[in-house]
Amino acid sequence: MSGRAFLNSVREGFKGIFRHPLVTVASVTTILLMLLLMAAFFVFSANVRSIMKKVSQQPPIEVYMKLSGTKEERDSVKIFLEANPGAILSYEELTPEQNYHRFRENLGSGSTILDNFDYNTYLPYTFHVQLTDPSYADEVVIYLEAIPGVKKVMQERSVMLFLAEATKWVNVSTLLAFVVLFLISMFIISNMVRISVYSRATEISIMKFVGATPGYIRLPYVVEGAIVGLISAICAWGIAHLAYSELFDMMMKDVSGSSYYSLVPVNSLTFWVLLICLVLGVVIGSVGSGVAVRKYIMV
Repeated sequence: MSGRAFLNSVREGFKGIFRHPLVTVASVTTILLMLLLMAAFFVFSANVRSIMKKVSQQPPIEVYMKLSGTKEERDSVKIFLEANPGAILSYEELTPEQNYHRFRENLGSGSTILDNFDYNTYLPYTFHVQLTDPSYADEVVIYLEAIPGVKKVMQERSVMLFLAEATKWVNVSTLLAFVVLFLISMFIISNMVRISVYSRATEISIMKFVGATPGYIRLPYVVEGAIVGLISAICAWGIAHLAYSELFDMMMKDVSGSSYYSLVPVNSLTFWVLLICLVLGVVIGSVGSGVAVRKYIMV
């Protein structure tokens, strides 16, 4: 196809938007609703993943050193933890004295029973380790248990496994929802475009008779669909952005931004919502239109 023919097809695509305004409005509305559903599900799943990630970092792995352990052995633990930033979010080393004071705080009014307790003799050094992701728990525990001087490593295994499994299912459900909504959008937009194709059946027959190629005949519809998808995407992003901004202000009014249950900031999501809407909108519009022309018109 020559450059002139391509530009002519693009112009025809733009004209097609105004040639059938009712079909255009219906197509924009259809894609808009689908993109809004996709954006809403993306925002919801992003917040769920964020909260689950924060919560999964809460149950720490407890490392108990032997009472006879040396400073070199404790340093070996710290070297391992600091050498794995991808798995280790943070760690804290507690001395026997610090553990003693923690026990007293936990006992509350009953802490007097520890008044003469010799913590240096009976309490070990410990490490509280927080992970970046619960799926690393088993691997980290195995390495820690192999370090000389480590007596015992404890973890909230059931919590870790649940959070890892839940995160996986959230990701899978997000992907499935996008696929289902995408296919529904393609089906609906294809039927919308079919109306436009039938209304121009005579014109298409003439174009075919004078030698127009199938690509030349389909391109205006593809361009028209892409423009419709672009308009829908911008509208969907604007609505989603305003709605989430209002929801964020309402939900975070009395919640600290550092809270484990705080929502993802608007600025952190708005770009991704825009990108998803633009890509899916243009793809749904253009591919749906191209499929409708190819399926229902013998070119």
